[in-house]
Amino acid sequence: MNYDPYSVDDTSALKLTPEILALTERLARNGHDLWARQRLSEGWSYGPERNDRKKEHPGLVPYEELSDSEKEYDRRTALESIKMLLALGYTIEPPANSGSDSHSIDPSATPLLEIASAPLSELFRIWSRRDEAAWSGSPLPFSMLGERMLRSGNPLTAYDAASAGLKHFPANARLRQLLGLALARAGATAAANEVLIALYKEGHRDEETIGLLARTFKDLAGRSLNDSEAKLNLRRAFELYSEAFRNQGGYWTGINAATTALLTDEREQAAELARNVRDLCLSQLPSVSADQVYWLRATIGEAWLILKEFTRAEESYALAVETAPRRYGDIQSTRRNARMILRYFQTDWAPIENVLRIPPVIVFAGHMIDRPNRIQPRFPSQQEPLVRDSLRASLMKHQPGFGYSSAACGSDILFLETILDLKAEAYIVLPYEKSAFIADSVDTVPGADWRERFESVLDRATEVTVCTDRPPSNTEVADEFANLTLRGLGRIHARQFDTELIPIVVWDGKPGDGAGGTASMVGEWTKRGFRVEQIHIAEALGEQIVVNYEPPCKPPEVAMTQAPGHFVPRIQALLFADAHGFSKLTEGQIPLFVTHFLGMVGELTKSSSHAPIAKNTWGDGLYFVFANVRDAGLFALELCERIEQIDWASCGLGELKIRVGLHAGPVYACMDPVTERLNYVGAHVSRAARIEPVTPLGKVYSSEPFAALAADEGVQEFSCEYVGQVAMAKGYGTFRTFLVRRQSSRNPR
Repeated sequence: MNYDPYSVDDTSALKLTPEILALTERLARNGHDLWARQRLSEGWSYGPERNDRKKEHPGLVPYEELSDSEKEYDRRTALESIKMLLALGYTIEPPANSGSDSHSIDPSATPLLEIASAPLSELFRIWSRRDEAAWSGSPLPFSMLGERMLRSGNPLTAYDAASAGLKHFPANARLRQLLGLALARAGATAAANEVLIALYKEGHRDEETIGLLARTFKDLAGRSLNDSEAKLNLRRAFELYSEAFRNQGGYWTGINAATTALLTDEREQAAELARNVRDLCLSQLPSVSADQVYWLRATIGEAWLILKEFTRAEESYALAVETAPRRYGDIQSTRRNARMILRYFQTDWAPIENVLRIPPVIVFAGHMIDRPNRIQPRFPSQQEPLVRDSLRASLMKHQPGFGYSSAACGSDILFLETILDLKAEAYIVLPYEKSAFIADSVDTVPGADWRERFESVLDRATEVTVCTDRPPSNTEVADEFANLTLRGLGRIHARQFDTELIPIVVWDGKPGDGAGGTASMVGEWTKRGFRVEQIHIAEALGEQIVVNYEPPCKPPEVAMTQAPGHFVPRIQALLFADAHGFSKLTEGQIPLFVTHFLGMVGELTKSSSHAPIAKNTWGDGLYFVFANVRDAGLFALELCERIEQIDWASCGLGELKIRVGLHAGPVYACMDPVTERLNYVGAHVSRAARIEPVTPLGKVYSSEPFAALAADEGVQEFSCEYVGQVAMAKGYGTFRTFLVRRQSSRNPR
């Protein structure tokens, strides 16, 4: 199983006051002193490394001399003890004479209180509005938030929390573990492996580090190009899990050792380990906290699965999920290992698959409520109760876990209100900044309460994405870009959890008002092979529904002769690249650079099947425009690979490398009056240009919109792996950024 150990439970009802949280440090110190006293009484002494034969331990030092990670372990144990007492119904009150001793309260108590007590929907707000001064006093707020985000299945935010914490505490082992785990959960397996290998090489041999490192090797096995490479990675995972289990005896590394033994055809060893771990878990069940019951039950289920007791496995998995039905990140890890085992046995996994089901992702689009002056009714205000009830019935049928939508008045807000009422997570995509969107698409019916309802759903949403920071002159293309982003983000989320994605629309069955409308969404979903669930307003109006609707064609390419002022924005993929080493060239080497480097790039633009539709250079800089993100991503990878293959020294140029930034968004195509060539301009060109300077040498970075559009297009040839919130060049802002990596043609295990 992919058990990832946590200590912080998800008991949002607990009320931890700052005064109680201030006890953490005192209890941590006392716990360390008690442990040290016991060790010394048993004949142990200080030693630079742990040596059981000599009875030497590096932790036998005063509390002040412990490393940050060791202090954090003691603090966490103390905090969990407090939370356990509160969960069991006990109360903790300070002595009567200590009520005014406010100076003793740890300044990190406030964020700890918020994180420990808040429901998931509040955690995103706590993170986005955090007080850096209050958080920077301890690594614990960052790690607590990261753990809760991982448990609920939000690895991107978990990564951001761990990464931000490491800026204050760069050597903190727990934050580095969480960083690696977040990368692994987000699919950035190679990067996760690098983080955890570094910890391991530094001497961290605790169970978490070894077990998480082993997990990355198991993930790498699924991405291996051939069976031989996969076996080597699985063997390395087995060796690490076994090392941790021998040294620590934890059930989670034990069951993973059993699973990887099975996958490397060591069936007898796998069965023996499974029986031992099963018995260990059964013995611990009566005494563990409610938070740990899930993993004990899930581990027992995996042990039964290895022993081919499929019915018992199903029963154990069902009991596990019953204790933590919304811990989607943990359930996904459990399901992943179950699938690997069942695939190994070539057994139908339908019953277990049903037990470990993760609810679907719903991506929604629908008509706005009619403006008062609309001539042809489409969604009259009086139909709001009907649409609301139909939406609720549809969503109740699917029992979704996640909903993606914009937030215009009418269908969008009705959908978001229903999603939130069903305790699912709401993700909102706005085409442009909030105030302009309210004026255009929310506050359009005098006397109605849509604006207040809009503010309410935004306040309760898990995440809000704004595609453009200012309203464009052409809102139709902005709406189309938002739809592409909406669909892409929904597909990324569904892929992350390997769950169903269901498009739902509220539609009158007629051609829409533009490319960014509901009819366009129906056409695009249908073209991509999805069955769209439709709630028909036309039926309520007694009108005929158009059954075979074909979406309008894309507008034609901008004509080269088009006059200035007739600019039409189009959604394009954009590439900026820069040759590292150019600035060190001598004057005599410049002709060689033009001949060999730019000559190679020019040849590639002619021969590649993913060539740009527009191109420009200045010095060592490249600016290319592509018809779609698939072409842009594949061309970028081709370019990097070609540059790595050439011996530039033999060309008289020394070492040359390249970095590439990718973005997608609405831009204007125009005839440049100076160069008299086709050019593409706009705010999104500036956004694209800021990515390349912060990209590592030899790599390709992309924006989140590029990653979303790649998912919407169903690109299979490359993946976009999250690398965190990256500050763009020239103070442009901080944005989610992705590493573009060529995908293996081998099917995942």
